[in-house]
Amino acid sequence: MKITNSFDLKNNSTPYIIAELGSNHNGNMELAKKLIIEAKEAGANCVKFQSWSKDSIFAKKKYEDNYFIADDYRDRTDFTLEEIVEEYSISAQELLEMKKFADEVGIDCSSTPFNQAEADFLVDELQSPFIKVASMDLNNLPFLEYLARKNLPMIISTGLSELHEIDKAVRTIEGAGNNNICILHCVSTYPPVDSDVNLNNIITLAKAYPDYPIGFSDHTIGTEIPLASVALGVALIEKHFTLDKNMEGWDHKVSATKDELAIIVNGASRITEALGDYRIRATESDEKKAEFRRSIVLTRSFKAGEVITRNDIDYKRPGVGIKPELSEFIIGLSVNKDLEVDHILMKSDLT
Repeated sequence: MKITNSFDLKNNSTPYIIAELGSNHNGNMELAKKLIIEAKEAGANCVKFQSWSKDSIFAKKKYEDNYFIADDYRDRTDFTLEEIVEEYSISAQELLEMKKFADEVGIDCSSTPFNQAEADFLVDELQSPFIKVASMDLNNLPFLEYLARKNLPMIISTGLSELHEIDKAVRTIEGAGNNNICILHCVSTYPPVDSDVNLNNIITLAKAYPDYPIGFSDHTIGTEIPLASVALGVALIEKHFTLDKNMEGWDHKVSATKDELAIIVNGASRITEALGDYRIRATESDEKKAEFRRSIVLTRSFKAGEVITRNDIDYKRPGVGIKPELSEFIIGLSVNKDLEVDHILMKSDLT
């Protein structure tokens, strides 16, 4: 599955890293540009926004209730939910500007659509290399079918969902003629406790969908958990990204800083390289083997013609002489020359 023209999720050696900007730009495009630059410098492959607007994410009742999901905002009285959603959203024109800026910086750019019009814009105007589906929309089957018919690679997050719901989503996308799917294990808690992360679900998804690359959309604190996912074979990691965890906004506290993202990028590369293949073989050189392994040595001095007994041999480094595993064939043989104690026994010493 090619996520872009140059990156194949199935055959690339390292995971594709998405710096999820979401709303961490706080509606400020200068801040968004700084995020893009730092994501590139940290080594991410892609920056991703979220295209929701005041009208595409919540129904009127939600604004009337004025209920904030994020704990840090729940008791705020200085603004309403509707006001903050409108402030933190990104317009179509701003998103185009950010895409142009990302192109100049040299990093992929995409966004998550929340309705059909946003999806149309994402494909037709932004020319995104893929479509990302948020966890909240995994059971929105009519929307999934609409997105699938755009014939772009689809990355779907599976937070909030049971396996049967994931399967319905995958079959819906396939039924619309799209087989370019990357499935992300995800826990939609910000942040989840470690015991709820269940990284082994990555293996479950890989077994359930062997034809599709599996990734991880991470909401944990720190770098350990996404790095652990690399050892389980993920093809893609999505991680929220911020300039400052203490910044005003929704997702900053669970986001990676530039230094943390760089640790994930570099660590993912090292881990992938270290995983290697499944064939057990010695990678050390013959010289290294000889230095570390042992040879048969004599425990006493010998005169030519004397016969070797079991008590006459020991085993010491280096392994340049007769191997210890050949001891049973040495016992009872005679030497053909005078030899000193601690001599490394060679085949040429024997009659």
